[in-house]
Amino acid sequence: MKTYKARRKGLINYIIVGFMILPIILFILEDKDILEKFYNYIPILIPLGLIIWIYIDTSYKIENNQLIYRSGYLRGAININEITEILKDKTMWFGVKPALSGNGLVIKFNKYDDIYIAPKDNEEMITDLLNINSNIKITV
Repeated sequence: MKTYKARRKGLINYIIVGFMILPIILFILEDKDILEKFYNYIPILIPLGLIIWIYIDTSYKIENNQLIYRSGYLRGAININEITEILKDKTMWFGVKPALSGNGLVIKFNKYDDIYIAPKDNEEMITDLLNINSNIKITV
């Protein structure tokens, strides 16, 4: 079993910082009592919690000839022997994307399925996948 951390670059970092700083500033500037302030910030804290959960939970794992991905509520496994092609250093703008940044890997499997992932080291993951299934076509 080998685990790969997700690359965490770009817009996601700014979104998290903005979601954290804005409520703190507004909390300090308001003249309401603490309990009333807390109730006002529940609608902001729920999406913040979801974004932080996705940020912390995103990872990829190779185990028992399967590529297992998880990113918040997106979880699944792909049989590595069914992978036909990997598009390297690409970004997929639609579809299933358990990733936090661009320039990752678009993995094509089965006949029409694909998924976008962004491990910290694309080369390491490609090498490990090729060790299991040498028939995978790598496209740059």
